[in-house]
Amino acid sequence: MSQRLLFALALSLLTTAPVVAQTPAPQAAPLVSERRIDQRPALMVLGTAHLANNNRDVLRTDVDDVLSPGRQAEIEAVVEALARWRPTRIAVEIQAADQTTLDRRYADYRAGTYALTASEIDQIGLRLAARLGHERVYGVDWNEMPPGEEADYNWIEGAEAAGEQARMAALRSPARGQQLTELVQSRPIPEWLAVMNTPDYLLGMHRVYYDFALLGGPDVNQGANWVGAWHGRNLKIFANLVRLADDPGERVLVIYGAGHAFLLNRFAEESCAFNLDRPGDWLAPAVR
Repeated sequence: MSQRLLFALALSLLTTAPVVAQTPAPQAAPLVSERRIDQRPALMVLGTAHLANNNRDVLRTDVDDVLSPGRQAEIEAVVEALARWRPTRIAVEIQAADQTTLDRRYADYRAGTYALTASEIDQIGLRLAARLGHERVYGVDWNEMPPGEEADYNWIEGAEAAGEQARMAALRSPARGQQLTELVQSRPIPEWLAVMNTPDYLLGMHRVYYDFALLGGPDVNQGANWVGAWHGRNLKIFANLVRLADDPGERVLVIYGAGHAFLLNRFAEESCAFNLDRPGDWLAPAVR
């Protein structure tokens, strides 16, 4: 994004000083790891349960109908709170390769010919982008088969072959998913989003991947392969975010399944690519 140059004239009673151009805003360093604080775009990762109950995750979470009038009012409060952060770009959990389809969906919504589904991509992403007058919503996901054979990542078969049924059963216990269901059904949406995006809550969700990494025997260790692929997927998402914005004036809001949020926040902080903001700081006023 180009920056307008501002000029200052210093006037006195006797002389007029030469016109001096202000130093332009700092451009990002060639290496993200060498960016100074003043060279980094801002990033906010909004981790969320999948509002449309798509059940793509290992544990099932049941979100009540967000299209109901009460929940719609809460969604509006979330959108209003995030609008105050003033994002310049909004990125969502749609494959980058499907950008054309996302462009069409967003254009139809702005034209009044597309009804928003229950998905957080629609309810928060498209709605917020339209409110702010953005020309595009960005798909930054990657979710293809990683290198190797599918059997190398099958932690269910690996755990069974290694006699680890007890650990696998504990990891897949419906009671673990019920904890998240109780959170999202018992509180207003701005409140449970604020809770879900606290560093402690995200860390608690992330820790379970170390248990998955233990599944499978030492020869193949399918669980570790799967967790490694999970890290690889999130690194590719992160790379897409870096490519999306390198101007220090950019403010990127990322709306994603909550399981991704810990790693995306961590990559942003460790890499020096972004200055990180937390959504809870902005959602808290909407809770009151």
